[in-house]
Amino acid sequence: MNRPAPVEIYENMRFLITHNPTNATLNKFTEELKKYGVTTLVRVCDATYDKAPVEKEGIYKKMKEKRD
Repeated sequence: MNRPAPVEIYENMRFLITHNPTNATLNKFTEELKKYGVTTLVRVCDATYDKAPVEKEGIYKKMKEKRD
């Protein structure tokens, strides 16, 4: 798994840029999200994992709409 890149752009707004996880890497991915205090996950790519384990950890998931 690639190392997450935390970025703080605005006051009270922090972003954690990560790779696209798979079901095989989802446990480690979720651990990293919790480590950085992530509360909302915005996906900007196609789904490659089951969202249920992420939501079970109390992390809200939002999918960015695709524009063609």
